Amino acid sequence: MPEEEIKEKEAAKEEKAENPEEKKAEKPAPEGKPVAAAAAPSDEKPKERKRGRLAVVHVYSSKNDTIITATDVSGAETLAWASGGMMVKSSREEGKPYAAMQAAGKVVGQLREKGVDTVHIKIRAPGGNRSKTPGGGAQAVVRTIARMKIRVGRIEDVTPLPTDSMKRKGGRRGRRV
Repeated sequence: MPEEEIKEKEAAKEEKAENPEEKKAEKPAPEGKPVAAAAAPSDEKPKERKRGRLAVVHVYSSKNDTIITATDVSGAETLAWASGGMMVKSSREEGKPYAAMQAAGKVVGQLREKGVDTVHIKIRAPGGNRSKTPGGGAQAVVRTIARMKIRVGRIEDVTPLPTDSMKRKGGRRGRRV
């Protein structure tokens, strides 16, 4: 008796599963063609990635401040900008990573409003006859932009390096403190 009930339940499940859409999906693929090709209709186009706008984020990071400017690809039109000094009250905090993170968040918010989803980042230190290494805010800016779900295309260092420069300020014996 229990075997008969089990068979009846299985037959009922098979009847429910037999609707026209499922029958089409269950048809075997024609010989010589892969199963995936037979399942996808030929009149549909393959999905292309939606392309948003591209911007270039210029990050000037020195020991004392971090300035972030976002432009279009040509660099002619400024889309957004912020600096560490705009984010904190104390002048000694301007070059710190926290101020740079806040400035980057502000710039990314403005870029999102304008439809930008991909950025290239150009990092610049003072350079020339001054420091060739960017300040602490540069790395914080890159990390913040990446965490805010904006695609980062490339990261470049565009610090100007001297071929032969002027005399560094401070005198022959250096800056005496």
